[in-house]
Amino acid sequence: MTQPFVSAPMKVEKQWLDFNGHLNMAYYNVLFDRGVDQLGAYLGFGPDYRAQTGNTTFSAEFHLCYLRELHLGDEVTASFQLLDHDTKSFHFYQELVHTDGWVAATGEGIGLHIDQSGPKVAAMPNSIQTRFAELSQAHKSLPHPARVGRVMGIRHK
Repeated sequence: MTQPFVSAPMKVEKQWLDFNGHLNMAYYNVLFDRGVDQLGAYLGFGPDYRAQTGNTTFSAEFHLCYLRELHLGDEVTASFQLLDHDTKSFHFYQELVHTDGWVAATGEGIGLHIDQSGPKVAAMPNSIQTRFAELSQAHKSLPHPARVGRVMGIRHK
């Protein structure tokens, strides 16, 4: 996986539209989340992981930039580029790309591995740490996304 992971295409659903007729802001997150869920099986976080281990992942922080409106029926893919990781967390970058090739939104996040019995942040099993190390090695040579690390604030002149 020497390029960012790219999900299968996903369509904007009618119930996700706001009163302006475009995708409500909350559903950009749904698309990013559904896209990364498709990567879960590769990393070892498949659907049965929580039931079998009592562990899961939580989002600790996510910065979303809206670049272009999405409308009913639009199809997008969600990418995932691993930027950094340790035994308990991972830093990543995502893009929602319309099937016509333009970027609708970008996201940057921190994910945590969680032991549900606490709940508390906990080390990932060695098998998953190995997958993250492999993905990190594969993504190390990718260009650093320009939108990573953006500071939010009002720009005063």
